[in-house]
Amino acid sequence: MLTFCPYCSNMLVVTRSETTGSNTFSCPTCPYEFPIVGLQMFERKELPRKVVDDVLGGEGAWDNVDQTNAQCPVETCGSNKAYYFQIQIRSADEPMTTFYKCCKCGHRWREN
Repeated sequence: MLTFCPYCSNMLVVTRSETTGSNTFSCPTCPYEFPIVGLQMFERKELPRKVVDDVLGGEGAWDNVDQTNAQCPVETCGSNKAYYFQIQIRSADEPMTTFYKCCKCGHRWREN
């Protein structure tokens, strides 16, 4: 809550009153004081969460992608086929990042 002095229009600050010992809104330039008694000092607001879009395309990211010969990093799988797609996620002078998904076990990994 932002309040202003009715006499000199300066912004009031919260201070401890010397006379009553309670909190007051007081003007730093003139002797105006407004006692804070029974006023709500805060306001709680529930903000809605932002819905985050999937950066890599969500559920349809692996639809209609190509296959290549790439060995799955999972030792128990042993598959040599993987789906892949490439995205430029860094600056233009860097190579594209390749994302892989194993055809057999579904494990996902990437190579820069």
